[in-house]
Amino acid sequence: MKTPYYAVIFTSVRTENEEGYSEMAERMVQLAKEQKGFLGVESRRNEIGITVSYWEDLESIRIWKQNIEHLEAQERGREIWYKKYTTRICLVEHGYGFESNLE
Repeated sequence: MKTPYYAVIFTSVRTENEEGYSEMAERMVQLAKEQKGFLGVESRRNEIGITVSYWEDLESIRIWKQNIEHLEAQERGREIWYKKYTTRICLVEHGYGFESNLE
């Protein structure tokens, strides 16, 4: 991704209730991909879940936060899926990485 861009970091601790969670998570990724300014997403879950989505600008993030389906997912999350969560919005000014070709 060409810098600068924004990262929205969502960390969470889940409840034991799994009902409908995977389907909603998949829908949110699908919906985010349709949003102007969306650049990508990475997500992992162990004791703490972490999802990082990437955006062109703060306006794109604001529009995503106000998406009606996303608002409904947030409400369900607070009601049944999350014990707690934190959202952080960061400006990414530089990035680098490594990828092995070993199998």
